[in-house]
Amino acid sequence: MRRMRTKAAAAAAGLLALAPGSAQAHGLVGRTDLPIPGWLFAWAAAIVLIASFVALGVLWPTPRLQGRRPGRTRVTLPRPVAEAIGLLGVALFGVVVYAGLAGTSVPLANLAPTAIFVAFWVGIPVLSALLGDWFALLSPWRALYRWISGAARRVAPGLDAAPLRYPDWLGRWPAVAGLLGFAWVELVYVNRTDPPTLAVLALAYAFVQLVGMSLFGERAWSERADAFGTWFGLCGRLSAVDVRGREVALRPPLAGLPDLPTWPGTVALLCTVIGTTTFDGASNGALWTEIAPSLERSIGRLGLGPDAAGEVAFTLGLAFCVAVVSGIYWAGIHGMRSVDPRRQAGDLARLFVHTLAPIAFAYTLAHYFSLLVFQGQALGYLASDPLGTGANLFGTANWQVNYLLVSTQAIWYVQVAALVAGHVGGLVLAHDRALAVFRSDRHAAVRSQYWMLTVMVGFTCLGLWLLSAVNT
Repeated sequence: MRRMRTKAAAAAAGLLALAPGSAQAHGLVGRTDLPIPGWLFAWAAAIVLIASFVALGVLWPTPRLQGRRPGRTRVTLPRPVAEAIGLLGVALFGVVVYAGLAGTSVPLANLAPTAIFVAFWVGIPVLSALLGDWFALLSPWRALYRWISGAARRVAPGLDAAPLRYPDWLGRWPAVAGLLGFAWVELVYVNRTDPPTLAVLALAYAFVQLVGMSLFGERAWSERADAFGTWFGLCGRLSAVDVRGREVALRPPLAGLPDLPTWPGTVALLCTVIGTTTFDGASNGALWTEIAPSLERSIGRLGLGPDAAGEVAFTLGLAFCVAVVSGIYWAGIHGMRSVDPRRQAGDLARLFVHTLAPIAFAYTLAHYFSLLVFQGQALGYLASDPLGTGANLFGTANWQVNYLLVSTQAIWYVQVAALVAGHVGGLVLAHDRALAVFRSDRHAAVRSQYWMLTVMVGFTCLGLWLLSAVNT
């Protein structure tokens, strides 16, 4: 018991990051930790973006990323290796669910909350952006579906694996709903760190995926309706490693994004990722902490209890942030129409939606970096004692979180670098697409990007404000 109390105390500060009402939201560095004034960072970031915009206009005269194909250096994974990766995903999923159902109800000592909110939600996007979309092979529900459908076809060779055609109009809207639902659980739901609740939700999500794939086929469903598979796949398109099934190849960074299928809901999906991350940061700042209490009191007068009133208030805040982010993007799109009024805003929005992907990832990395660095260490001792029963399966149960591993200044520099790099990446993609869209008039292509530059600067300043406005 002494060892368990020591571990819990060491992890307490990190796991407070899982509570949206905490002043240490996901380990974000507070204003008093900034190495130099926040406004100076904002000006420096804006200057970097403007300089990048000018350099692109001069040095990038023709499209370079449109229609690129994977490099010639290709590797085909042996089928047993691909199946082993899927087996690993199923095994990890099973351990997490079992820990949530059978382990201690104390979130600090149970594997499930840290595995879901840190390793899964934050770790996989980072690995995908670095190494490619390996989650398509690792996904436990996809692996289970492949096993189940394979067994069914052996029993009934004439069985149609995908009896229905996925509706074109549905697009990625189910994935949008899934991401909003996960964000609501993470940021709003009062029992968000309860291990049994998380385990049941994980099982329910896996069940929905299996049903969807059985109706519409593995690939059609997973690439459009699976919230996590879709988001992780978008992160994988940032990588220089192109993973398509068992085929692995190299490509220039960002080259996987211009050919992103722009099914309905794609714009909403990326705005949702940015918007929910925005609310996660804003909900710990002075502005929200001033608004929230009066909003909760007003909602409470409708007859709701304190917890329910708080959930409604945070739900409204979450929806508002997603709406604001969407509004910023659509304002830039409508501004681009001034260059060529013949083009419809909806068409331009789909043509340039891939430019939001590096920004969405930058927001995720900047916002959750300290959570990943610090609370990610807890996986070391939780792996040896996933149920919180005092076990020591791998001899790592005595490990503790080292909060001196990275300084607060280093965290801030990484966060700012991630934001700036993500927005520069968005500018590169937008400039390259504009040259292709306005091919007959290069000057019009450059003018069209004045609005996109404004959007990028706006998102950068918003991200920096979120990082610096967290209460301490």
